[in-house]
Amino acid sequence: MSDTGHGIEPAVLAHVFEPFFTTREVGEGTGLGLSVVHGIVRSMGGVITVHSEVGRGATFHVYLPAPSVQQQETARLASAAG
Repeated sequence: MSDTGHGIEPAVLAHVFEPFFTTREVGEGTGLGLSVVHGIVRSMGGVITVHSEVGRGATFHVYLPAPSVQQQETARLASAAG
């Protein structure tokens, strides 16, 4: 996912996946969004990366492992069963 927004400053970029890290004012966010996404991606054996430049936006890449043949078959059977 990419945007063309303000970008993320290097000092902030180093912390974006940390739980409770936020640049918002008190009461305007918990700082859990990206840390939750990071945890989910890692629990699935994947990786999430971010590249950003101030004034040029940010790009997040999520890489997930391909499912095995057995996992695909299990998902197909579960879907067919309703």
